[in-house]
Amino acid sequence: MFKNKTLLITGGTGSFGNAVLQRFLKTEHFSEIRIFSRDEKKQDDMRNQLKSDKLKFYIGDVRDYTSIEQAMRGVDYVFHAAALKQVPSCEFFPLEATKTNVFGTQNVIDAAGKNKVKKVICLSTDKAAYPINAMGISKALMEKVAIAASRNLKDTTICLTRYGNVMASRGSVIPLFLKQIKEGNPITITDPNMTRFLMSLDEAVELVLFAFEHGNSGDLFVNKAPAGTIGDLAQALKELCQKDTEIKIIGTRHGEKLYETLCTREEMMKAEDMGEFYRIAADNRDLNYAKYFSEGEEIIDKIEDYHSHNTEQLGVEGMKVLLSKLPLIRNEIFGEDVVQY
Repeated sequence: MFKNKTLLITGGTGSFGNAVLQRFLKTEHFSEIRIFSRDEKKQDDMRNQLKSDKLKFYIGDVRDYTSIEQAMRGVDYVFHAAALKQVPSCEFFPLEATKTNVFGTQNVIDAAGKNKVKKVICLSTDKAAYPINAMGISKALMEKVAIAASRNLKDTTICLTRYGNVMASRGSVIPLFLKQIKEGNPITITDPNMTRFLMSLDEAVELVLFAFEHGNSGDLFVNKAPAGTIGDLAQALKELCQKDTEIKIIGTRHGEKLYETLCTREEMMKAEDMGEFYRIAADNRDLNYAKYFSEGEEIIDKIEDYHSHNTEQLGVEGMKVLLSKLPLIRNEIFGEDVVQY
């Protein structure tokens, strides 16, 4: 379905964009891949590193409709990865998170609809389920914007993917812990019992590709993933590095959850189990208010959320196996020469 087609990746210089390019540049998939982002330095680095005739670079911001609409012309498929996604920065600047994550997504969808793009996949996060922080709230509203738009677009299919923490991605905790260990500083963790879903960038890409192949408009796809505690993660890294580094507990940061939810109880009620993924179809009820206020569903009381406390728990040894597959760990600890995203 991708042969001789054009792909646009918003926020394409990030970890996800790099992982997608590693997948596609060596295949016949896509005759052209457009990278859309604000950062000309990262674009220049990517251009010089990859040196591919397939790649075209567009400077712009999803907040600016004109810039994204111009980049969208002639595009067949879109990965919408542009976002503000660090919890602390979004807490301090919630309006900025809203401008990028909500209004920016609406701009991407409007531009895709105008240019009759075949399919758009919007990337979301587990923090959008039962959100308590500004980043999660903005992503939850992004999901609602995408699903609402999916009801009205005839030529463009809008799907979403939601996944947990991507291990060793930019700004994540694993590079920080590794740096602290190498520099001989204590590993700073918020709460050793805090759990998080764990998945690799390759698994995130697989989820998006699955959504491209199987998604109907308004579908939300969720990756089933194992989880582990922050304490076990720190201990696993210590053992891989063969260092007896001190672990220092600094307390939960503002806006952090003890555990993350990938599927709410309400979503699990209608989720379709597709093996490694859940598909959650859009709620396409019309404005018949009786369905919202007068008619309930008893089954919801018998269903549990899908969260990082009740999924498979890896433990220290399982965490070490998973960590050992990451390019960052293979480079920094094992001395292998592998591509890092």
